[in-house]
Amino acid sequence: MKKFFVFNPKSYLTGQALYDLVKVADTIASQSSVEIFVTGPYADLSKMKEVSSHVVITAQHIDAIEKGRGMGAVLPESVYQAGARATFLNHAEKPISLAELVTAINFAKTIGMKTIVCASSIEEGKAIAELKPDIILCEPTQLIGTGQTSDESYILETNQVIKDISPSTRIMQAAGIMTPDDVYRVIRLGADGTGCTSGIVKADNPAEMLVEMVKAVESAAKEMN
Repeated sequence: MKKFFVFNPKSYLTGQALYDLVKVADTIASQSSVEIFVTGPYADLSKMKEVSSHVVITAQHIDAIEKGRGMGAVLPESVYQAGARATFLNHAEKPISLAELVTAINFAKTIGMKTIVCASSIEEGKAIAELKPDIILCEPTQLIGTGQTSDESYILETNQVIKDISPSTRIMQAAGIMTPDDVYRVIRLGADGTGCTSGIVKADNPAEMLVEMVKAVESAAKEMN
């Protein structure tokens, strides 16, 4: 499976500062074997798509609604039309019920959007794997933003149990990723991809950190072949 990296700036970046890093990511993606996803606020998705050709523009969330009523909800087709071709679901900062998750995944599949679904435990990862999303992010909630990565046993176990249930689902390990060394480690432990927020946006040179993290994915992947 193709390795991937997700740059997820959440609400740290918007407007031109975000677009500038999208352009950096796009240049990397045009020259790399690594698939690169970049998330952004809903209002920025269209411009992000306009300034890029090779990255997968990614929504932070979609709601399980169809056209019609739904004031204040996020219509899947609206973010697709804005240029998003993937979406996060069930992030720790935006959790949803299992019923909502099932419906949202189905809506995404129908319109051609990839799904990155978050699981905060091994048991939740097993349940989500039954839904056959494109990617499962295995990230214990308590480690988000701490700079502490998942231990080796957790990474190896979640990799295995999810692949046993859904071999086609790619696995993302991203808890506490702050450095290129962290990136290299989780890929070498068998993850299909990883990603980062604060390690990039709070770096002295965010663009340089983004480049180095993608290079770390490439390096680890080459050594495994």
